[in-house]
Amino acid sequence: MNEDNSEIIQKSVKEILSLMGFTCQVEIKTETIDDQESIVCNVLIGEDSNFLIGQHGINLQSLQHIARLITRKKTDDRIKFILDVNSYRQQKNQGIIEQARELAKQAISEKKAIVMRPMSAYERRLVHMEFSGDDNISTESIGEGDEKKIVLKPSSEI
Repeated sequence: MNEDNSEIIQKSVKEILSLMGFTCQVEIKTETIDDQESIVCNVLIGEDSNFLIGQHGINLQSLQHIARLITRKKTDDRIKFILDVNSYRQQKNQGIIEQARELAKQAISEKKAIVMRPMSAYERRLVHMEFSGDDNISTESIGEGDEKKIVLKPSSEI
């Protein structure tokens, strides 16, 4: 990770949040996500985190988009990073994977397909990636738009 880019990300995010009236700390770290190195900008904030995250992370998604646009204006590099607040995304992603594992166990034991709740494209991708090398379960996306879901099917049903 380029140190200058880390500093640009950190300063940009702090500036945006300051203009919004929030006082916080911003930490930059590199994580391996899906076998790729990704820059994660985690905002550490107290009680106001629910305003930044919003219902189902909608505010966080918008804030990430704005932060990326502003950061890219300050450098020639096409910087891509993940914005998180109090590790919300990390915890949410882990919860989705754990839920999918439990439902996969249920699908295998009951020998029937199980449909998960509607999820975003990113969340569905997490589930597909989790089971991509698993010979006991297969995944398939069904539905349209905001109602798109994942079906977990035991291999015996294929």
